[in-house]
Amino acid sequence: MRYSSLLETIGNTPLVELKSFSPHPGVEIYAKLEGANPSGSVKDRIAKRMIEEAEAAGRLQPGATLLEPTSGNTGIALAMIARLKGYQFVAVLPDNVTRERAQLLELYGAKIIFSDGKLGSNGAVKLAKELASQDERYVMLYQYGNEGNPRAHYYGTAVEIIQDLPDIAAFVAGLGTGGTLTGTARRLKEYNSAIKVIAAEPMQGEGVQGLRSLADGFVPPVLDQSLLDGKILVSSIDSIRRTRQLKDQEGIFAGPSCGASLHAAIRVAEQMEQGKVVTLLADGGWKYLSEDLWTRSLDSIEEGLESKVLW
Repeated sequence: MRYSSLLETIGNTPLVELKSFSPHPGVEIYAKLEGANPSGSVKDRIAKRMIEEAEAAGRLQPGATLLEPTSGNTGIALAMIARLKGYQFVAVLPDNVTRERAQLLELYGAKIIFSDGKLGSNGAVKLAKELASQDERYVMLYQYGNEGNPRAHYYGTAVEIIQDLPDIAAFVAGLGTGGTLTGTARRLKEYNSAIKVIAAEPMQGEGVQGLRSLADGFVPPVLDQSLLDGKILVSSIDSIRRTRQLKDQEGIFAGPSCGASLHAAIRVAEQMEQGKVVTLLADGGWKYLSEDLWTRSLDSIEEGLESKVLW
C-alpha cells in the first residue's frame, strides 16, 4: 500500500486471534497489535492527535519546543512526529528506564531531562510541570490531561475494532494514562452498551511496565472510570510470564505491559461461556531487550523489578 507520509501509517493495526489462550471452545481472544505502528507503540495514535489538535488551536507555531513527561513510548512517538514536522522536543524521563528508550529519543533528536527514577512517572510529571511553568517557550501537551488522548482512540482504535469484529463482547486494556480505555470504551458502548470494558491494573507498589495503580494516589484527568465495568489486578511477575507465553505460543514479541493485558483478558474469558474478547497489546518487545526479560529466570527478574521502569 502506498502512502504520502509516514504519519498516514499510524493506526489500522492488525487484530489477531490468540487461539492458544482460549479457555473454552466458544470463547475467542483477539489481540490488537499496536506494536505495528511506526514508532512501535499505541502512543503514535495519541502523539499525532495531540500535535494536530494543538496546531489547529494555534498552540503550536513553527519552531516551537514541545515538552512532555514520559516513561518512553509517548516520548518516542512525539519525538518522531516532532522531527517530521520541524519542532524541537524535550522529554522528561525517569532515569531508570531501559537504555533503548533513551537511545531512540536521542536518535530522533530529542533532548532528555532525567527525573528521579525512584519517583516513577509521577516524578517525571512533577518535574515537567515545574519546567513548563518556568519557561513559556515550552508547549506541554500533557498526555494525562489532554482530551486528544482519548479522542485518538474514540475516532481510531474503537472504530477499527468495530469494523473488524462487530460482535465483540469485551475489551481489555492496561491502565496507564487512561486514554486508551476511556476513548475506546466510550465509542464501544455507544455502539453496543452490552460490551464490557475491563482495565488491567498493576497491584499497588508493583512496577508493571507502562501501567499505573490508582491506589498510588494519582488518577489521570482523562480517565473516566464510569465507563469501566471492572478492573483486574495483575502482578509484575504474571505480566512477564504472560509476555513470554505470547512469544512462545503465538510468536508475538510484545512489551511487558502486554502480558498484563493478556492476563486480564484471559481472566475475563474464563468467566464467559461464549463470546469474543479483544485485548490491546500496547507495544513491541524490542525496546526492552536490554532487560533480558525473555531468557532470565523469573526469580532473578523479580528481584530486580523494584528498581526498573519497564515502560
